[in-house]
Formats: sequence, structure tokens, C-alpha cells
Amino acid sequence: MSDQEPTAEAPRPPDSRAFGNLLQGLASEMNLLGHDFAAAQGLHATDVQALLAIMRGSTGVTPGPVTPSRLREELALTSGAVTAVLDRLERAGHIRRSRDAADRRQVQVHYNPDASRMAAAWFAPVAACTDEVAAGFSPDELRTVARFLGRMTAGLEELRRTRREDARDVHGAQGVHGAQGVRGAQGVQGVREVQGVQDARGGAQAGPDSEPPIRI
Repeated sequence: MSDQEPTAEAPRPPDSRAFGNLLQGLASEMNLLGHDFAAAQGLHATDVQALLAIMRGSTGVTPGPVTPSRLREELALTSGAVTAVLDRLERAGHIRRSRDAADRRQVQVHYNPDASRMAAAWFAPVAACTDEVAAGFSPDELRTVARFLGRMTAGLEELRRTRREDARDVHGAQGVHGAQGVRGAQGVQGVREVQGVQDARGGAQAGPDSEPPIRI
């Protein structure tokens, strides 16, 4: 017999379903915190999503200026809905809008630094919770977690964009087919009208719901 003590078996990593449940739980709690923040500020849930997108752009997390069209694309909203969201955020003091110096037609959206203090006060416990949890992991473990979350975020973003592009392609194709169908129906109706005139001129028998042709 060996004198070595049996080593404890390393814990098995969670499978994909367990990972999915953990991520869904985290996303759900973050969404609920966002909803509570929106309610406290008199905003809608969509306003918070827009505010987060503006914050990412203002802090350089995402490249390029934040514009209404960019928000419309990211949040999948109409132009009117984006305008309403920006109006509410501006009235609440969270953002400001300006004209691009090079192109006065382009509107850029900026996160108001004064509003960051309100958000910081609300989400400070979240940061404290993050620090407390992170303290229980080694630097190598945290780097692994950060790499995993970064890749997951990028992968989900790519999936979201691909699905939206596919949906636009489908809707566009349906629109074309629908227009062709309308044109086709109009063409058939036009042929029928022409045939009806020809039948009337040629003395063909009229249908039961039509008046007999006038003889000259």
C-alpha cells in the first residue's frame, strides 16, 4: 500500500446548462437593479438601457460617438421612441445633446457628469458587493472570469446583431413579395378590365352582374 494520502478529487466544472442558469440569474438581478433605479429616477426601463449605452460611449468602452441612430440600432427602437427616451433622460438631467462640429446635422449624445453622482450613489452597494465577492478569488481566477465574461458578452452581442440582420432580411423579402403580389393582383385586374371592354365591343355575352353592352 502507498504511504501517500489520497488526494481530494477536483470539483467538476459546471456544464453548459449550469453555466446558462448562472448567467441568467446574474442578468436577471442586474436587470432588476436597473428597473429599481429607473423607478427611483422616474424613468422607464428602456431609458436605463439607453443610459447605459450612452455611458459606455462616453467612457470610451465602445468606440465612436453616441448618436440617436446608434441608439436606435442598439436598442431596436423607432426614431420616435429614441427621441422620447432622450427627452426623458435630458429632462432628468442625465444627458445632454450637442451638434457635431464637423457636421451640424449630426446630433451627439453625452452623459452628464453631474448625473454620474446620482448613479454612483445608487450603484455604490453593487460595487461594494463586487469587491467583496472578488476578494474571495485569486488574481488568476479573476483573470479567467474576466476573460470568460468578456468572450460571452462579445459572443452574445454578435448573436444579437446577426439575428436582427436576419430578421430585417426576412421582413425586407416579405415586403418585396407583398409588393409583387399587389402589382400582380393589379395586373390581373387590369387584364380583366381590358378583356371586359373587348368583350363588350365584340358583342360577347356579359356576365350576370354586368349591364349588356350598348349597341350603336
